Amino acid sequence: APDLLADRPVEERERRAWTLAWALPLDADGRPCPLPGRQVVHAPTPSDEPLSLPVRLLAPFPLGPDRRHVAPGPATDALVAEAAVAFADLVTALPADPVLLALVPRVGLAGAELDARLCSAVLDALRSTVWLPVAGEEERTSPARAAVLEDATDERVAALTGVVPGLLPAAWSRRSDGPALAALGVRRVGLAEVVEAVRGVDRPASWWAALYAALDGADREEIAALPVPLADGRVAHGPAGVLLPDPGLPVDRLAPLGLRLADPEAVATPAARRVLERLGAQPATAAAVLGDPTVRAVVDASMDAVEDRLDDADPHALAEAVLALATAARPGVGELPWLAELALPDAEGGWAPAGELVLPGSPLAAALAEGALGTLDPGFALVSDPDALRAVGVLDTFSLVRGTDPDELDVDGAAEWADAVLDRLPPDAPPPEWPPLTAVRDLELVTDWPTALRLLAGAGADAWADVVLDGVRVPGYLRWWLSTHPVLGGERPDRLRDPAGAELEGLYEPAEADPELLALLRPPVTVDHVLADVDGAVDLLGRLGDLRRTVRPDVLRTVYARLATALDGVDVDPPERVRVTPERIARDAVVLDAPYLLPLVDLPVVPAGGAPGPVADLLDLPLAGELVRASVTSRPVRTVAWSELPGAALAAARLGRDGLSGEVAVHDPLTADGRPVAWWPGEAVDHVDGTPAALGRALAWREGVWSQRQALAEAFALPDRARDLAAEDAVGD
Repeated sequence: APDLLADRPVEERERRAWTLAWALPLDADGRPCPLPGRQVVHAPTPSDEPLSLPVRLLAPFPLGPDRRHVAPGPATDALVAEAAVAFADLVTALPADPVLLALVPRVGLAGAELDARLCSAVLDALRSTVWLPVAGEEERTSPARAAVLEDATDERVAALTGVVPGLLPAAWSRRSDGPALAALGVRRVGLAEVVEAVRGVDRPASWWAALYAALDGADREEIAALPVPLADGRVAHGPAGVLLPDPGLPVDRLAPLGLRLADPEAVATPAARRVLERLGAQPATAAAVLGDPTVRAVVDASMDAVEDRLDDADPHALAEAVLALATAARPGVGELPWLAELALPDAEGGWAPAGELVLPGSPLAAALAEGALGTLDPGFALVSDPDALRAVGVLDTFSLVRGTDPDELDVDGAAEWADAVLDRLPPDAPPPEWPPLTAVRDLELVTDWPTALRLLAGAGADAWADVVLDGVRVPGYLRWWLSTHPVLGGERPDRLRDPAGAELEGLYEPAEADPELLALLRPPVTVDHVLADVDGAVDLLGRLGDLRRTVRPDVLRTVYARLATALDGVDVDPPERVRVTPERIARDAVVLDAPYLLPLVDLPVVPAGGAPGPVADLLDLPLAGELVRASVTSRPVRTVAWSELPGAALAAARLGRDGLSGEVAVHDPLTADGRPVAWWPGEAVDHVDGTPAALGRALAWREGVWSQRQALAEAFALPDRARDLAAEDAVGD
């Protein structure tokens, strides 16, 4: 056209054809190698026109008079347009390699006007050309339809192939090539947009596992809403609260529990689990799933579902699901007492909570009264794991109950046990803080105690542990209950005695049982053991008046005084009979409050053990001093000072004194109200019949050291020289 030829050199105006070329070297593998350094336009020989593209351009641009620069005009305009088309053809013809992004013009970096026009035209051509590769596909796409993933990795792009349309391979998403992609207008896809893109897609669980693993290390907030396929076919809208099953979890049997349990294949890799855990999913061991609130709610409602005959309730499937969990959790089931609410089939064709069913053929079934508790359906028991049945509360031995207060222990006699415990505390003690408590249920249902005791012996240390309140140690519930019920040959253990102890011989029958069991039951060994409990003290008081029983002399000497102390402040009916000698009892008796009155007492005497007043009050008996009103009726043979008696020095030494004071009147015989007595105290003068025994008793009573009466009597009975030597020895000691 004349308008295109006017600006051509004279020698070229006659030419009717022209050619242009973009040249780019390739390496040995056929990959493009952008030219390094500064490029210029060849028209067709090198000119001074700079070219910012890393390729060689050869085109018949018209030159100006200096023959170094391209002259503007229609020919130049036409060549620029054709050059852009040819550049797009070049890029399309080259192998799809990320290095091609280096050929994309950088906006704003042109070296001259012609360079700027070329870059702009080339960029426009590239934007509309189908030349960018699509990840995982053989076809290419235009920049307008392409997408590049932020923070792209090969794994992420591979996982999202086919999900994000036009997604470029990971190598095309490097941040260093960001300006080229931005210049082309390629859409950038962030991970938050990826999460939205994968919502609702239908992919196998293994695909989700690859996606999760590929997102390892991604920003938590961007991927927090990742969907998670669940084992029952549902999809969770986010990982938070989803359970990630361990390999041993019986996922295929847990559908009745309604758990948000991830599909095992979706979390089959450590990386996938790690990502989901970071987003709030929880590891799901069998023990952890058993403790899940959803499982507890389903178990708690299982009996209601059976009784209400809900259409969607399958109690067999639910029971099998929970038992499968319990089997997988072994030995980590732990203490989950609410599992005892699980509905299980019973032998009568109905349903009952697991904790109210006995395993058929178990020792507990033999120990309890027939029909006291339900029995698990034998067929169901046969196909179920016995350990799992025990874990959910089915009974083959006695079950433990735990609480932090006696009111929480739903067992027989819990309130009475608590009262017995509190009775051991000081009367003015504040309400105690109870430690963790353990009790045993169903004791009141036992009919075969030999079998039951064998089972209870293995109940564990917690069941038999004492309770310590405010520093006072008292028996725990199990020991208290057994001690207060006829479980040993029809007798209460606290109404028998330990065969190893002799102090209670004659009062209590020996307990007959295995020594290890006796060590647990702790039948009393001594009087103190009996007196530790108010009921035990009252029982002992009655036994002392039982003619069929005997008492050791050393026990009788103090037992009534100890009873008076133990029952102080307790309203107790006095016994009809009291013990006056180891083998003798009496209906009418007197409590001796002064030893010199004994010869004048006509009734049997109850040993007071040094506490005549409390003993008389306990037994509702008179004191001897209340019945005997006597005075000395004989005349003394002589009256002398205590210090002048033979043996006085030794007696004083045995009393730890320098000498004796007061006087003593010697009678032969001594009488009170006309009846012979050995000694009689007086305010100023003591009266004796002259015997060493009387002297010893009178002096011991005067000095308030009754326990030394025998030693003082011996002092007055020694020969003179022996007395002197003994006195010297006593002083020396």
